[in-house]
Amino acid sequence: MDAQEDNYISFNLVLVHPEIPQNTGGIGRLCVSTGSRLHLIKPLGFSLDDRYVKRAGMDYWAHVDLHIYENWDEFLERNPDASLFFFTTKGKRSYWEGEYPPGAFMVFGNESSGLPDDFYRKYEGRLFAIPMRGRYFRSLNLANSAAIALYEGLRQQERTP
Repeated sequence: MDAQEDNYISFNLVLVHPEIPQNTGGIGRLCVSTGSRLHLIKPLGFSLDDRYVKRAGMDYWAHVDLHIYENWDEFLERNPDASLFFFTTKGKRSYWEGEYPPGAFMVFGNESSGLPDDFYRKYEGRLFAIPMRGRYFRSLNLANSAAIALYEGLRQQERTP
C-alpha cells in the first residue's frame, strides 16, 4: 500500500536553504520511494518549476509529499512536536549513534555552507555526522547524505519501504 494512502510517514527529510535543484529532485524521489515527507525551508536556490528538479525527480515529483516554509521559525511553528536530528560534517557523534523514531525529522543544510551558524549552538546535542575516511573532500553530496541517514532510520525500524 502506498504511504500516502495509508497516512503512514516513515520519516521527514528537511532541507534548509537547498541550492542545487538536482539534489532536491533526487531527495524528492527518495521520499516517494520510502513513504517519507519532504520539507523545504526557504530561501531556495532555484524554482520548484526548474526542469532540473523535475528531471531528477522524474515522474515521481508529482507524488512528493512536499511542505514548504518561509523560514525555520515557520517550520517549528507548524511542526511543534518534531523529533529533530541534524546531519552535518561538524557533528561530534556518528549517525550510527542516533536513535531515529518513526516520523523523525532528519535535517540537512545546504550544499555550500551547511546548516545556519546558530544551529550548531542551539541543537548541539542533536548533531550527527556521517563518517568519511577520504582525505580530499569536505563532504558527501546532499542527496547521498539524505539517503544514508534515511536508510539508517528505516533499518532501525526494521521496515523495508
